[in-house]
Amino acid sequence: MEKIDSLDKKILDIVTRNARIPSKNVAIECGVSRAAIHQRIQRLIELKVITGSGYDIDPKTLGFQTCTYIGIRLERGSMYRGVVKCLEAIPEIVECHFTTGPYTMLCKLYARDNEHLMELLNNRIQGIDGVVSTETLISLEESIKREISICGGAPPDITSLVSADDDWD
Repeated sequence: MEKIDSLDKKILDIVTRNARIPSKNVAIECGVSRAAIHQRIQRLIELKVITGSGYDIDPKTLGFQTCTYIGIRLERGSMYRGVVKCLEAIPEIVECHFTTGPYTMLCKLYARDNEHLMELLNNRIQGIDGVVSTETLISLEESIKREISICGGAPPDITSLVSADDDWD
């Protein structure tokens, strides 16, 4: 697998803070040509270091006042993929993870209010074949929201992409 170097890390740091920044501005900040930035970003996409881009939408502005995490216990862990297919049909669910620990799955969803949340739990999620129980945690406030910072230290799953002689400072 190809390595990422200090220029790649600098580009990642910049575009992580603002995915809509023009390539020209990234090029100026990095001291290279716009074409070089475009080529580097394309390569990072091909390497699957960059996996998407888009806009952050505030769910509250769309009327979704309740952010909730739901721990789901399944009858058998092997039922996970089938349950995921059912959960994908619930648009209020924005994340779903197969986990270790007390839950088989952990989902994040947005509901308009507690009544809407109860309807989702009672009539949609708990009715899925294989779901044994759920536990609901309502988020009172989002305190930290960020993408992984390549300059703040490499997580274990991407260190193999980084040259050993590169500094993380």
